[in-house]
Order: sequence, then C-alpha cells, then structure tokens
Amino acid sequence: MCGIVGAVAERNIANILLEGLKRLEYRGYDSAGLTVIRDGELHRERQVGKVQALVDAVAVNPEFFDGHIGIAHTRWATHGEPAQRNAHPHVSGKIAVVHNGIVENYAELKEALIAKGYVFTSQTDTEVVAHLINDIYKTTPDLLEAVRTVIPLLHGAFALGIIHIDCPEELITVRLGSPLVIGVGIGENFIASDQLALLPVTNRFMYLEEGDIAKLTRNSIRVYADGIEVTRQIHEIDATQHNADKGEFKHYMLKEIYEQPDAVARTIEMGIDKSETAKLRNDFLQRHETQLSGIRHVQVLACGTSYHSGLVAKYWFESLTRIPCSVEVASEFRYRNPVVVDNSLVICISQSGETADTLSALRDIQKHTPAGLVSLALCNVPTSSLVRETDIFLPTLAGPEIGVASTKAFTTQLAALMLLVMKVGVIQQRMTNDYVSTLIGELQLLPGQLHASLNLDTPIKTMSESFEDKRSCLFLGRGLQFPIALEGALKLKEISYIHAEGYAAGELKHGPLALVDKDMPIVVLAPKDSMFDKLKANMQEVHARHGELFVFASESSQMIAEDRLHVVYVPDVCETLAPIVYSVPVQLLSYHVAVMRGTDVDQPRNLAKSVTVE
Repeated sequence: MCGIVGAVAERNIANILLEGLKRLEYRGYDSAGLTVIRDGELHRERQVGKVQALVDAVAVNPEFFDGHIGIAHTRWATHGEPAQRNAHPHVSGKIAVVHNGIVENYAELKEALIAKGYVFTSQTDTEVVAHLINDIYKTTPDLLEAVRTVIPLLHGAFALGIIHIDCPEELITVRLGSPLVIGVGIGENFIASDQLALLPVTNRFMYLEEGDIAKLTRNSIRVYADGIEVTRQIHEIDATQHNADKGEFKHYMLKEIYEQPDAVARTIEMGIDKSETAKLRNDFLQRHETQLSGIRHVQVLACGTSYHSGLVAKYWFESLTRIPCSVEVASEFRYRNPVVVDNSLVICISQSGETADTLSALRDIQKHTPAGLVSLALCNVPTSSLVRETDIFLPTLAGPEIGVASTKAFTTQLAALMLLVMKVGVIQQRMTNDYVSTLIGELQLLPGQLHASLNLDTPIKTMSESFEDKRSCLFLGRGLQFPIALEGALKLKEISYIHAEGYAAGELKHGPLALVDKDMPIVVLAPKDSMFDKLKANMQEVHARHGELFVFASESSQMIAEDRLHVVYVPDVCETLAPIVYSVPVQLLSYHVAVMRGTDVDQPRNLAKSVTVE
C-alpha cells in the first residue's frame, strides 16, 4: 500500500527520494510528499495526486531540497481523506515522520496529546506518532531512545522512518508488521518499503525482522532487537532480474500479460527434469520430502487473485491426490476461531509475501501449533516476511509485477501449485508414474499454448467493444473454470470499474438468471471438458432470455457464433491445465475494456498492489 523511501548520504538526495517514489507507484497511492533537512530546517513538500505533481512542486524551489538526509512517502488513505494536510511526512517540532500501516489506538493517544497542548493539523494516525516522539524527545534528547520508548505505546502493524533537525546525520527506522528494507551503499544508506525503489542506487540489501529498530548514518547501520544490537545479513541481488520498464508496451499490465509464456516456463522448469523420461526433478523440494510425506490435509490461505489460485489448487489436490483441501480468505479465517487439523499443510499464497491478512492468519495458526503442521509460502519475493516465517518456500518465477491487477503472478502460482500437487502425489504414492509423466508432458506444452492464447488479442479487442458502456457483467464457468470466472470478474471490476461477478454456471437458476437481459453481457469459459455439455445447457438458459453471450471456447468445440452469441476460440488444452490457458483471454478482455473506457490500467483508483494493512 503506502510507500516509504529514505536516504542519508554525502550527495544531495532529493532526486533519489523522488525516483524511489516513482518506482513505488505500483503499490497504489493518492498523495505523495518528502522532507529534507537543509541548513538546520525541515523543508517539506506534499501534493495530492501523482508523484509527478510532487516532482513539479519541488522543481519550483529545488535549492530548498538540496540536503543530505530526508524521507519521502506515497500515501494510500486509511485515516483521513486524500488531502494535502493528510499527506506524509508529518512534522512535530523538529521531527518528521513517514509511516506505513495503522496505529489502532491512535484515538486515545491523540486525546492524551491534545490534553498536553499538542495541535493536530491532519486526520491521520501518523501525526500521533510524530507528536509522541517529539514529546518523549523533550525529556530524552536521544532520537533512537525516544523512538524506542514510543513503540510499545503503539498498537498495530507499521513501519516508520524518522528524522530530526538536531540529528542531521541519523535516519531512524522501525519495522513492526509492515515491510521495510535497508539499502546498503558506500558513504550512503537508504530505507524503502520495497527494494525495487532503491535499485538505481544499490544492489545490496539488509532485510529487517519483526520488531527491529535501526539507526542509519552515512557510514553505519546499527540494528536493535529488544534493545540489544544484532547483526542482519547483507544480501546482494542481481539487479538485471528486476527490470521494471514498460519497454514497447503502453501499460505494465499488457507487458506482464505478454510475459506469461516465459514466466510460466521458468516456473515449470524448477520442478521438471528435462531428460527424455519425463519426471519431476530429484532436487525439487527434496529436503522437504519427509515433511510433505506426512500431510493429510491442505489448508490454503490467501486474498484476492491468490485466493482464486488456491481454489484451483483445491480441485487439483482433491481430484489428483485425494487429499482434502480447504481454501479460505485469510481476512475471514483468522477471526472465526477455525479448526486446523493435525498433519496439515498450510499454503499461504501472496505475490508480495507481505499481505497483512495472510501473514496474520499464518501467525494465528502457528500460535496453536497443531501436531504435524507444515507451512509453505507460495510467493514471488524470496526475501519477504511470508518466506521467512514458513517452513517451505515455493517460488513463482514471475519477475517483478508492477501492474496492480495481477496477471503473470497468477498463472505462475497455478504452475507452481501443479508442481506441488504432483510432488505430494509422488511422495505419498497417490499418483502413478505414468500419470505424472503425462501431466509433465502437458505442462511442457503450456508455454506454447499461452503464446497461442496471446494471438487472440485482436478478436478479443473486437469483443471488448461491446462492453464499453455496460454497467454490469457476469462471468460463468464450471469445474476448474469456476475460479477463472471469479478471477475474470475481479480483473474486469478492478481496472474497468464495471461491476462484475463470477458464478458457477450451475448456480444461474438460483438467483443470477434474474439479472439476465439484453444489457447484461455474460462471459462464458467453455473448454471442451467433462462439464462442457452441462455448460451448454446453462448457455441456452441465458440465450433464451435474450442475454448476450461472449464465449471463450476450445477450438475443437465446434461452437458456432450466432445472434447474441460471440465466440473466440482458445487453443485446445488438457482439462487439468485449462485454467492456466483460459486466464489469458479474460486478462486481455479486461485490459482492452479498461483502455477503451479510459481508466488508469496500471494504478486503478482506490487499490494498492501490496496490501500491507488489515
């Protein structure tokens, strides 16, 4: 959600801060700001809207921001409307603070501070933090100690960046339930919510752990846990693997849609032996075989698009291995006193690995420690909190995904989940070698089938013209295509702002059929699979009521377009893996509808890429 960037350096840092904010735009935000210490003063600029508005404002008086220490922020509103007064950094006396997350007890803290005479100029919980640190600093004139004293007073999950006029060489940062990384330089050090923000200035990073407080100067980084100085490892990354340019594409989302054949191929290759005998690689999850051999139940926790990939995994686990699988929205799971059975594999799915609800649900389960519990992170960021807090890490090799609407992260999640299902099936002897070999052969065809799906761009763009002025839409699927119907509806509503719902086609008669008329487009996912004949009957129900059908059908289905029935033919693919291939057409449809309607495709209103608050 919000983004933090901070720097302390020998060189001027305003451009570093602004470039960092630009690289965090994908996270979603509604305002931006920065504060730099120069000549013993805090120089602050805040703007509502895009980071470019902040860049333009700073350019009016650039000399004010020629400093060597500063903090910057993109805000996604939680407490208080998007407005300049609510934008960060927030200032109290000589202190400036940027903050990601939520302070749950801010109201009572605010009341106590007002009683002491502090005046609030914003509606945010962050201003409480600034005033508290200022208040403590008056009696404890040590910035690090003042911050340490304040942290136990704050209830919630957050990350902080703090500077003080009296300490012009010190940048204090805190990580407690919200992601934060330190960038390590030579004669300069940095902080950010995501290492992507700092790649132009360093490729060496230190990942703070829960509860860490750090003090950065130009030439030192000191990290403390529970008041004791600790050492955190420095990791060097290959910056070439983090290319975040749009290249020739108009939007990141379109670029990422077109990157799916390669991303899925990379993900598949981590688990498949390329020798003539198709089999899983011996080293794929090899050191976790003992843990996986004992699981008798699978529990998937996820949010949004990741939840939909979990629903596909449920079909796969139960139909291919006969291991029962439950899939739940993480934000609901943790509040209903759930039962987690012994010998469960808990799969936490998150593109960023920082999704607050998923992390919280995992931690709740771990507190109860059911016998034989094994936790697994399915994630695109190897250095994330989720990866550090689980027993097993299964990566999705999607590369950076900048568009808020997930595309390649989703299909690589599905590819990785299929590898996991096969691994468990082989270890527990629930799948025959012949069937595994057949599935591997089908997996190896996937990149080519995804390429063929991308060739449908032109007819899908033509189809999208029928959606431009629509207000609502239904997506229908059966079996393995039901989760893809849910995902298609989510994509359309996210980026085109058209209300859309996904339904199991068999549920039409139980309510949604009442909505069908000539103004309600119905998107149908219709591979020629075991449910195809049933699905055709559902389509007839819609057609008989003058509904307009937009069908993605297998080439072999021989479905013929007619009045109010539009067909785009998708390459034939085996039923088990069809969800991966059918994801591409619904992504392209949503993209073209959004472009036609003139919405912000990569940064849709009110949404954030990384949801780091509950």
